[in-house]
Amino acid sequence: MGKVKIGIINVSDRASRGEYEDLPGKEVKRLMDLWLTSEWEAEYAVIPDEQDQLEAAMTQMADEKGCSLIVTTGGTGPAVRDVTPEATEAVCEKMLPGFGELMRQTSLQYVPTAILSRQTAGIRGKSLIVNLPGKPKSIKECLEVVFPAIPYCIDLIEGPYIETNPEEMKVFRPKQK
Repeated sequence: MGKVKIGIINVSDRASRGEYEDLPGKEVKRLMDLWLTSEWEAEYAVIPDEQDQLEAAMTQMADEKGCSLIVTTGGTGPAVRDVTPEATEAVCEKMLPGFGELMRQTSLQYVPTAILSRQTAGIRGKSLIVNLPGKPKSIKECLEVVFPAIPYCIDLIEGPYIETNPEEMKVFRPKQK
């Protein structure tokens, strides 16, 4: 089995213009390096808050680059330019609202404004797309609560078998009969 491909997309007008460092993308990469024992490589993009560009990046990562997991950071709030959930819904065949529900529930333990978050997740072909918030601290809080289900979800959509370091990230797979 080759390397697992993971798409990381930072959705940010300012980062796409080079006005600030891409800390959200670096946090996702740090967590994957910490949690995964499977060999993996990143497909990386920094995209402005433009729905057509984000849809194109997600579609390319899923259909052409073969990413089994695509993680977006940012663009999930109620601001006028926040279009990440709309782009995700536009490119996915199936939506998985439980991801957003759990991430909001977790974030509400830290900030009351978590109720404003609209992150979601969905399936495009053999790719799972997960929207995360844009702040590195929130990225870790949200990704660590949903990640236990991600390798099994990727199994179900016929993606590669993803293994983790159980001391850092315990994942759940049902027992085989």
